[in-house]
Amino acid sequence: MDTKAFFKLSYGLYVITSQYNNKDSGCIANTFAQVTSEPSQISITLNKNNYTTELIENSRIFNCGVLLDDVSMEVIRHFGFQSGRDVDKFKDIEYFVDEQNVKQIKNGLAATFTCKVNKIVDVGTHEIFIAEVIDAKVLSNEPVLTYSNYHLKKNGATPKNAPSYVEEKKQGYRCTICGFIYEGETLPEDFVCPVCKKDASYFEKID
Repeated sequence: MDTKAFFKLSYGLYVITSQYNNKDSGCIANTFAQVTSEPSQISITLNKNNYTTELIENSRIFNCGVLLDDVSMEVIRHFGFQSGRDVDKFKDIEYFVDEQNVKQIKNGLAATFTCKVNKIVDVGTHEIFIAEVIDAKVLSNEPVLTYSNYHLKKNGATPKNAPSYVEEKKQGYRCTICGFIYEGETLPEDFVCPVCKKDASYFEKID
């Protein structure tokens, strides 16, 4: 099976944020989708291990930011390849606060959705949140980032907690921090991971 076929699906890429008990966090997701128009409902699927998932479970609120095509990889690395349990996701980040007191990044977004959870569906390793959209804003008319372009143009890796993560059989070197794969027989000594910015010492050879 060619797992790259999944990259052809027309996902977007999003920053999902939430807060509970004065704690804030966010993660990158590609599973945000409209469910109904009246009332306006959406769904989002997140890994149970995500700190953002825990916050949404408790608060029943979240914000979804639609990423622009020209968003920097640093934003994706910051929110997608480290845990909110370990770092403050909003430290040194410009943000605004929505109607539910949820923080969301200020730059690199095409639109935002303020959402209130109506139902949670357990699907094993992940949970699907069905939520009502209580507010939405258009921030830019520039092209949005698709999951396909993320892989093709930015050579992006997929975090292991993502619903679309599939272990790929490749030869080369894998970053032990974010999973990015450098395809080649020899890894340059001065190579720096384009996703998480770690140096060559963090890479392991794969066969």
